[in-house]
Amino acid sequence: MLAAMPPTPPPTPEPGEARIRDRGDACPGALRLHPADDGRLARLRLPAGRLTGRQAEVLARAAETLGDGRISITSRGNAELRGLGEDCGAELAELLAGAGLLPSPTHERVRNIVASPGAGLDGLGGADVQLWARELDAALCAEPRAASLSGRFLFLLDDGRGDVAGLGGDVSLIAGQDGSVLLRLGSRAFRLTADDAVRAALAAALAFLDATEAAGNGAWRPHELPDEHVPDWAGALARAGITAEPVPVPPLPVSRPPAPGPLGERALHVLAPLGRLTAAQLRALADGAGELRLTPWRGVVAVGAADAGAATTGADTGPGATTTGADTGPGRLADLASHGLITRPDAPGAGVTACTGRPGCAKSLADVRADALAAPPGPLPVHFSGCARRCGHPYGAWIGVLATGDDSYLVDGVPTPRTSLTAAVAAARG
Repeated sequence: MLAAMPPTPPPTPEPGEARIRDRGDACPGALRLHPADDGRLARLRLPAGRLTGRQAEVLARAAETLGDGRISITSRGNAELRGLGEDCGAELAELLAGAGLLPSPTHERVRNIVASPGAGLDGLGGADVQLWARELDAALCAEPRAASLSGRFLFLLDDGRGDVAGLGGDVSLIAGQDGSVLLRLGSRAFRLTADDAVRAALAAALAFLDATEAAGNGAWRPHELPDEHVPDWAGALARAGITAEPVPVPPLPVSRPPAPGPLGERALHVLAPLGRLTAAQLRALADGAGELRLTPWRGVVAVGAADAGAATTGADTGPGATTTGADTGPGRLADLASHGLITRPDAPGAGVTACTGRPGCAKSLADVRADALAAPPGPLPVHFSGCARRCGHPYGAWIGVLATGDDSYLVDGVPTPRTSLTAAVAAARG
């Protein structure tokens, strides 16, 4: 039976006992670089994954001149640069700040905002939560206390279609079709108006900080608080002047991520092979696009892409295939495919992700990226992990491929020699 493969957790506290965090969150940022075997790593928070064309060019240039020439997309739609030199921090910060990618040096690691990438593009959803993301980012950066949030605290803004609601947020806003918003906070939920959505999200984050200070256990996220220190969510909303109706917590809306291809009439969605873009691929995506949105599925939505309507709409491109313009000349998707990007749901590499693996990570037991390149297509996502931490794994149902040595793996828990890996993954993916 297929099941999600969660990362191996640290030692579990006793029942009723909260986790004790005796150190600050060491999550890397754009200014706090993390040492790795392949050089320094910078993680750049991009609220809602958004990049302008100019910002994309600056990021590509930083990857080429300071790093290994590639940009990794994280499971939160953020960007990572690897292979950075030990003394490049000041130059990198100057490049990013000049492009508007560091609006607040004190808050740069807490700008963790994931929003439905298709919001405002395809007619689905109850609100354009991409606009909420920009408003929330500005509110976070303007609130001094918000700088105390950990680099792991996550805001989710779902436009009602259910594509990001289940990605493990600490503060979740889910738009309704009637103009209302569901504010979901762990085991509590409140109904409020869209006009109050962003203020409510910030008030909830500050309530968590109040509870963390009272608990004294250094919690990074609300689920780490002891039971007697659950945040006073309702009181915080009332003090912020927000009318919020407590409601039973409903089931999360769930939908599949958008398939590679056209997204509405003016955007395209493509996937980055194994979640990494070359600088040239990033430039190709930005060419002719009004903006880019990095997605939690290691993809990119290019908004305003030229010839979006002339791209292939079906996976079948053989004789008799149904297309809208692809047979009359090269379209935008064909151009992006020529750059090595994944533009079809049945293309090799679709739905396949991997951690850094060897040689970039000292903890990895294998070169999992090399092995992941041979993964066959299938309906379920598959993630290759070099060690039991399973860094960067997807959410929901996925197939776990875990290295246990140079030539041995576990495929959904089943011991598998490397020589049989492709066949085992094919069987697991269906």
